[in-house]
Amino acid sequence: MHAAGYADVIAIRAKASEDRAWVEETLARLWGGRTVAVHGDAFEAAALPAFIAGEREGLLTYRLDPPIAEIVTLNALQPRHGIGTALVEALAADLAGRGIREICVTTTNDNLDALRFYQRRGFRLAALRPGAVAAARRLKPGIPAKGNFGIPRSDELELVRDVAPGSAPP
Repeated sequence: MHAAGYADVIAIRAKASEDRAWVEETLARLWGGRTVAVHGDAFEAAALPAFIAGEREGLLTYRLDPPIAEIVTLNALQPRHGIGTALVEALAADLAGRGIREICVTTTNDNLDALRFYQRRGFRLAALRPGAVAAARRLKPGIPAKGNFGIPRSDELELVRDVAPGSAPP
């Protein structure tokens, strides 16, 4: 599968059984383990469906809760090369025929890069969960108190986007 607009650059494919060790290692390195804590729940991200970009240059894990799909993790190993965008668009294309209407993602208040990334790709702010990171820390104690740019990591922000083609800006 190729993501729209990136067909000649980045091939996207569904996670296969031979990717298991790489997915687990990548999540451990970038997320501090295979478990991700968000909105009061813990998810075993390595066990979720996933898309992989190129020769393991990026990883997107997601879960389905019809009519919504939730991005649980998204990492481009080479930022600002279109990998994250290609993964998000591949997910949207895959979901379009499955009755899923929206894609949501949750990030923390300190993750300004993620907020910029998602909003530039058609996501809009849908919810603020003040103090939610404290609950996440109870599930995953290793979540740092300070985040990006030295900002205290305390709140979750949820963003949503329609799955429909053309819902993301060009």
